[in-house]
Amino acid sequence: MRAKFEVLALVLGFVGLLGTITVTALPMWRVSAFIGANLIVMEELWEGLWMNCYRQANIKMQCKAYDSMLILPSELQAARGLMCVSIALVVISLGVTGCGTQKTNCCGDNMKSKNITLALGGSLYLLSFLTTVIPVSWVGHRVISKFYNPTVVDSQKRELGAALFIGWITSGILLITGILFLFRYCKRRSKEEGHYTDQYIMSGSKKEESVHLERTPSSFYKHQEYV
Repeated sequence: MRAKFEVLALVLGFVGLLGTITVTALPMWRVSAFIGANLIVMEELWEGLWMNCYRQANIKMQCKAYDSMLILPSELQAARGLMCVSIALVVISLGVTGCGTQKTNCCGDNMKSKNITLALGGSLYLLSFLTTVIPVSWVGHRVISKFYNPTVVDSQKRELGAALFIGWITSGILLITGILFLFRYCKRRSKEEGHYTDQYIMSGSKKEESVHLERTPSSFYKHQEYV
């Protein structure tokens, strides 16, 4: 049951890795908003971290990478960097927690090293959760604030894209994964401390028994004393 628990956490971590890669690659961070009486709804615009895509009626969608990073708004620039950091953190977390599982032979039979490795991997998952949820929430907040801003023209307003919703789900999976690994670390650490305590009590009782042993005089000594 304990091994299945750790395998489940590893599977969730792998799903989180796929989610972060998908969110980073998808161009649907901000999509065109179909509002206003004079807006042509036959046009569709997607804006992502690396490219934007444009499609008109009866025309295939055409995507083009950004010519320069500096033309992006500040929230998309920050999101590009943070999402790349998130992918790297999840990859490292998978490797670290894989070495810290109970069935692995990475650290041999040293459970203390495995526990430290597992705690480190769980902490990295929590850090990857932050680097994922912050850019996604930041972009979502900017989209919503501009959408309800009356000074922004309708053609420049955007709606929340599918990448943002996938990003929120992925960040939740990363948070759950980190909590599971840290919970598992606490359970294994408590058992390890209990094992060391039992060994200490047993060794202490043996020492007490050895101290209180009395030497009884032999029968030959008693005979000489009598004579």
